[in-house]
Amino acid sequence: MDAFYVSVELLRHPELVGKPVIVSGTGPRAVVTTASYEARKYGVGSAMPASRARRLCPDAVWLPPDFAYYREVSRKVMALMRELGVPIEPVSLDEAYLDLSSVPDPVARMSDLVRRIREELRLDASVGIGPNKLVAKVASDAEKPRGFVVLTREQAVERFKDAPVRLIPGIGPKTAAKLNGYGVKTLGQLQRCTVEGLIERFGETHGRMLHERAHFRDDSPVTPHREAKSRSVETTFDTDIADRGRMEEVLARQAERLSGELRKRDLAGRTIGIKVRHDDFTTYTRVRSIGERTNDPEVIAAVARQLLRENPPKRPVRLLGVRVAGFAERGAAEEPATPTLLESG
Repeated sequence: MDAFYVSVELLRHPELVGKPVIVSGTGPRAVVTTASYEARKYGVGSAMPASRARRLCPDAVWLPPDFAYYREVSRKVMALMRELGVPIEPVSLDEAYLDLSSVPDPVARMSDLVRRIREELRLDASVGIGPNKLVAKVASDAEKPRGFVVLTREQAVERFKDAPVRLIPGIGPKTAAKLNGYGVKTLGQLQRCTVEGLIERFGETHGRMLHERAHFRDDSPVTPHREAKSRSVETTFDTDIADRGRMEEVLARQAERLSGELRKRDLAGRTIGIKVRHDDFTTYTRVRSIGERTNDPEVIAAVARQLLRENPPKRPVRLLGVRVAGFAERGAAEEPATPTLLESG
């Protein structure tokens, strides 16, 4: 989906169409959730600190995120996709893979799907079609918004040879920096690296992965109905906190909120964890498994507080979170896993 959160907001704020719009929290440490394409022209992007986005685009209209609303609209989009009758792997609220190998004319079917999404939901989507998930993913991002790109693997290799290596999902900033240190900045340069050389520098598994993905080889299947393995709530504080009592109060509120999410989805877990990020960005997590699965807020809060007491922060804290994992096996999920819940402190 194109700029999904912003596009959904514009459905109820049509007076903002054509203006730079940013969906973000309001705290001093908030980050951009999504920006309209008008805002992106100023260099604003997702995950950018909101303070920087304000400097880049001072005239933007700012809206707070409403994930309940986004999930509601996402379900409608996914429902239209499921009418195709093919395997679907939701990745997030605004993205999914579809296995079109059994469809006689996939281009026509996807064109019709895009048209229906636009006519029935008043939203735009971009499509990438290829022989595997990697080609499809990169193709879907190539000509946003309203992109529709169909590529063979060989065409993808040629088309993106001058693109930076980070175009490929799975190549993060650390790997890119290491590749740059060897003089490898583009996919074309990475394609010319030998498997042996990459293995020598990155190890057997990572080296082979880099070689395969640089050539757009990917044999991962479309996996329908992915279950969430864990759910969590995190709070980034506007001002670092050092008071242990306040931290425990935050954990209790987080446990209450997380418990509500778990009960709503009929989930219960036996592994409870905390996440603590210091003011210098050093981060640690601690987990504990209990005898029975639970979604009781008092149980979650009690374990989280105990973990904090046994592992007290050594510096002021900028982020605190609670997580529950170890869910019982159950039926296939009907919707994609929601992202980690975020709130400003």
